[in-house]
Amino acid sequence: MSKSMFEVYLNEVTDEGLRARLKAEFERTTKKFGLVFERHSPEGIRMPQSQVRRGRTVIREADGTFHKVRAISGDSVTLADEHGNVIEEKLSNVTAARQFGEVVFPGLKTVGSVRTGNPEDPAHVVINGENFHALEMLGYTHPESVDLIYIDPPYNTGNKTWQYNDHYVAEQDSFRHSKWLSFMERRLTLAKKLLKPTGIIIVAIDDNEHHRLRILMDEVFGDQNFLANLTWQGGVKNDSRFGGGGVDYQIAYGRSKDTLVENDIRWKDLKPGFDQVVAAASQAWSESGNDSAKASALMREWWKSNGDGFDPGMKMNNRIDEQGRVYQTDQLRSPNPRPNLQYDLLHPETGLPVRMHPNGWVYSEERMAEKLAEGRIEFGKDHTTSPRYRRYLDEVSTRVPENVFKSERHVGSKHLVNVLGDKRFPFPKDHNVLMRWFRMVTPKDAVILDFFGGSGTTAEAVIRLNAEDQGTRQCILVTNNELSAKDDAALRKAGHQPGFSEYEAQGVFHHVTKPRIETVVTGVRQDGSTYSDGLPANVEFLDLAYLEESRVHAALEYENLAPLFWMKSCAVGPVVQRTEDTQDYEWNEESSMAVLFNAGKAAELAELLTTKPNQVKHVFIITDSPEQGDLAGEAFGGEITVEPIYGSYLDAFQINRSDS
Repeated sequence: MSKSMFEVYLNEVTDEGLRARLKAEFERTTKKFGLVFERHSPEGIRMPQSQVRRGRTVIREADGTFHKVRAISGDSVTLADEHGNVIEEKLSNVTAARQFGEVVFPGLKTVGSVRTGNPEDPAHVVINGENFHALEMLGYTHPESVDLIYIDPPYNTGNKTWQYNDHYVAEQDSFRHSKWLSFMERRLTLAKKLLKPTGIIIVAIDDNEHHRLRILMDEVFGDQNFLANLTWQGGVKNDSRFGGGGVDYQIAYGRSKDTLVENDIRWKDLKPGFDQVVAAASQAWSESGNDSAKASALMREWWKSNGDGFDPGMKMNNRIDEQGRVYQTDQLRSPNPRPNLQYDLLHPETGLPVRMHPNGWVYSEERMAEKLAEGRIEFGKDHTTSPRYRRYLDEVSTRVPENVFKSERHVGSKHLVNVLGDKRFPFPKDHNVLMRWFRMVTPKDAVILDFFGGSGTTAEAVIRLNAEDQGTRQCILVTNNELSAKDDAALRKAGHQPGFSEYEAQGVFHHVTKPRIETVVTGVRQDGSTYSDGLPANVEFLDLAYLEESRVHAALEYENLAPLFWMKSCAVGPVVQRTEDTQDYEWNEESSMAVLFNAGKAAELAELLTTKPNQVKHVFIITDSPEQGDLAGEAFGGEITVEPIYGSYLDAFQINRSDS
C-alpha cells in the first residue's frame, strides 16, 4: 500500500491512540528503498592562515578533532567539543578551521595569470581551495550557467589517497564508504544547481564505489536523467587473479534528459581514421594535378596499404570528385517494391532510360531531380548501367559513440612528465580522452567545470580543444593544495606544518597544476626550458580566501571580491581593481566588468560605456542603499546587467547556510 493511500484510510480512524500506533507501525515496517548510509557529521577545513578567535571553530592538533573556542587567555585557550565537554589547551596546539554548515564568505586572491589568447575570449579560471566552499561561491557567480561538469573524484581505494575531515581514510576504516558518500552527496547537491537545463555531468570512478555512486546520482539527479555508463579500458594487470582490471567508468547524467531530447541534442563521435583519410585524399588531389580520375586511382592505391584499423565504412571512400572531395557511391534502388518510385531516369549522354531495379528508385522523381541538380548522381558509361549516389565523407564524419572504449592510461602519465620535465603526480588522466568527450557533448562556447581538478588535465584538454577548432570554451577548475600522505609526513617530520611556505610549495596546486597549465600555454617550463610553441589562452590563477563578514559589510574587502564579480560578468579581460586614484568608478575597455563606487556618477559611467568601445557586460554598484542602486541602474542600457553587490553577496551566502 502506498503512503498516500494509507493516510487516506488512517484519517478515518477516530481513536487518536490507535491512529498513532498504526502510523508508527506502518513507518516501522515500511522499507526505504534506495541508498542507505551513515551521514557523518559536517566536514571541516583547516585554515592555518586565519586567526584563532573566540566563538570560532578550531582543530585540536593532538587528535585532529573540531572544537569551539570558549575563551582565549594569553597562550591558553578554552575549548568545547560537540558534546559540550570543556578542555584547556595551549593556543599553539590549535589551528583555525571551519566546519561545513558554518556561514563563510569566500573571496578570491589573484596569484598569477597568463594572457596569450584573444582578449575578447573568456579566461579560464583555476582556483586553489576547498571545493565545497568553491561550489558555494560558484552558486553565486554561476547559477544554472554550466554546460558540463566533469569530475574525477577520489576513488576511495583505502590506500591513503583521500582525506575526510583532515584525516587520510584507510581501508580498515569501517565507515569508509559512508564517509565517501557523505563527502560526495554534499558536493553533488551543490553542483546540480550550477548546471544549465541542458547541462551534463560526467563522473569518473572505478570499481570501489561505482555501484554506490550510481545510486547516489539517481537520488541527486533523478534516475530518469541517467544518460550513459561509459567504460574506459585503460590497460590490463597481468598479475590480477580474477580479471584484468584497469577499468574506469564515466557515469553521465543530464540536468534534465527531457530538455536534452527536446533540443535534439545528440552525441556524435568522429569516425576512426577520418582525419587520415581526408589527409590522404588531399595529398592525392595535389599529386594528380587536380585531376579527379588520377586522384581517385591514387586513393585506391593508398587504401591497399592503409586499410587496417579504420571504421569499415571508411574503405568505401576511395573516389575524389572534381573539387577534390573524397566520397563513396551508394545504390539508388528502393529497399522494397514501390510502384510510385518507378520512373524513367535518362542517361545524360545517350538520352535513354538507365537500368532501374524492379523495386524502383530510393527517391521520388522530384527529389531525384534535386539530387541531379546538386551533382550527386553518378552515371556509368551509358544507359545499360545503374547510376549511384555520391555520399561525401565530410558529411558523414561522425557516428554514435561506443559506450566501451580502449585507451592506454600510461599515456597521460608520460605526457605530464614531458610537460613538467619530471614526475610529480600519479596516474593523471589522458587529455586526449577528455578532449574526445568534450568535443562530443559540449558546444564550442561551453562553460566546463571540474571541481576535483587534480593535476589540471581538464583545463589542458579545454585549452587544446579550443586551439584545435577555434572554440571559446571556458574551463573553471578547482583543486586543492594537498600533498600525498608520504610527502605530508616527511614535511611535518622536518618541522614544516600546513601553512608554511615550504609545505605549501609541494602541494598539488603550486607544484603540479599551476606550472602545468602555465607551461602548456606559454611553452616554457618552470626551469626556463622550452616545452613547445605554446597555445593561445587566457588563464587566471586564484586562491580561495575567507573574508570577515564585518569587513565585507564595511566595504573593506573589494580587492578580494573583485575576482568574483569578474567571474560573474563572464571573465573577459582583466579583473578591475580599485586604485588609489579611484573615486567614482573603475572600468577597462577589455574587461567584461565595470564598478560604480559613487551611485551619483552612474550617468557619467553609462555615457562612457555607450560612446567608447568596450567589452563590459556587467556593472556592479557598490552601495548600502537599494534605492540608490535602483536609481543608478536606470542609467544603463538593457544589454548591460546591473547589480548592487554587497547586499546581494551577503544574502547569497546567508542562503547557503540553510542549504548546507
